[in-house]
Amino acid sequence: MKMFKVAATQWIGAGLAGLMMAGAVQAGNHGHDEASADIVDTAVAAGQFETLVAAVEAAGLVDTLKGEGPFTVFAPTDEAFAALPEGTLEELLMPENQETLQAILTYHVVAGQVMAEDAMGLESAETVQGQSITITTMDGSVMINDATVIQADIETSNGVIHVIDGVLLPE
Repeated sequence: MKMFKVAATQWIGAGLAGLMMAGAVQAGNHGHDEASADIVDTAVAAGQFETLVAAVEAAGLVDTLKGEGPFTVFAPTDEAFAALPEGTLEELLMPENQETLQAILTYHVVAGQVMAEDAMGLESAETVQGQSITITTMDGSVMINDATVIQADIETSNGVIHVIDGVLLPE
């Protein structure tokens, strides 16, 4: 049990970091080894996961996401966060809502490294948060709940990031 708790905590951080990393690899990695940076560093360098990085910091998950892993992170873009109802993000970033923010962020993380090809063969996956996400493949697109994977298989030193166009919200 103790080992699972450590892994779950690491995954929580990985979710946000993964989102951040995906942007870094997508935006600024020209010919460099994508797996040399961890999820958080990759996300920070990307420049398009500023909201995710801020959320990971507010949730206290940076150290977790820099952990050994491996983690699979479904990382929403800044645009995905911007599409949330007005005021939602600001409310989640308040210190008194840290537990809720952690739950949302860890809902974007699956323990282990799940590459896109493997994910396409699954119908669901249990998140570090404890609830399952639904995985569907339709017309060549992979959906995670209601979000579409827009970039897959961004490898990092501690896992893999799949960029999604929506924020996943647990029930």
